[in-house]
Amino acid sequence: MKTLVICSGGLDSVTLAHKVARENELIGLVSFDYGQRHKKELAYARTCAETLKTDYTLIDIANVGQQLSGSALTDDVDVPDGHYAEDSMKATVVPNRNAIMMAIAFGIASSRGAEAVAAAVHGGDHFIYPDCRPGFVEAFETMQRHALEGMGDIRFYAPFVHKTKADIAAEGLRLGIDFTQTWSCYKGGESHCGRCGTCVERREAFHLAGNPDPTLYEDTEFWKAACNV
Repeated sequence: MKTLVICSGGLDSVTLAHKVARENELIGLVSFDYGQRHKKELAYARTCAETLKTDYTLIDIANVGQQLSGSALTDDVDVPDGHYAEDSMKATVVPNRNAIMMAIAFGIASSRGAEAVAAAVHGGDHFIYPDCRPGFVEAFETMQRHALEGMGDIRFYAPFVHKTKADIAAEGLRLGIDFTQTWSCYKGGESHCGRCGTCVERREAFHLAGNPDPTLYEDTEFWKAACNV
């Protein structure tokens, strides 16, 4: 199955890229500059493409992102610390971000003769992000079937949508991924902060997967209280 992968450079999407490369026909990675506060993860997405020897495309939609205001990921709003399950993490929602990215990716996929677009949405995202839930995946795939009618069916491939972050970490370890070549932290410092939602979730994922976390964190203890470990 010829598959285009949306890759942010994070643990989830890099694992997905390697999974697709191993199990299907990876035809490229696509990333988006949506005006996020830091661009560190995009460098890791490019590195992933180089590792997998596949095409890499960076789409600039920063002007669109400027209109999706109010998120801690795009505006001058403090990135909250704590676990993803906390209500405060809703400050990281960028309205309709995934739907916009997916629509562009499906257009690219159609132009390249792809059979699927893959995204690393997963169960841990469901609490906060409505455009990461199974209902969104199903509805978006149906919408795209109508939008691209007569130009070939393209699947929305989301193999992690019912999986946990720990499941993804375990899958990545099975695939032999060097997780030091991924970036999750929302704060974009020299190293992962260890306190924001993605850092806490990342640290917890390796713990639940039963494997050492190779990530360098500024705060190595905060996650324990946040996860009640």
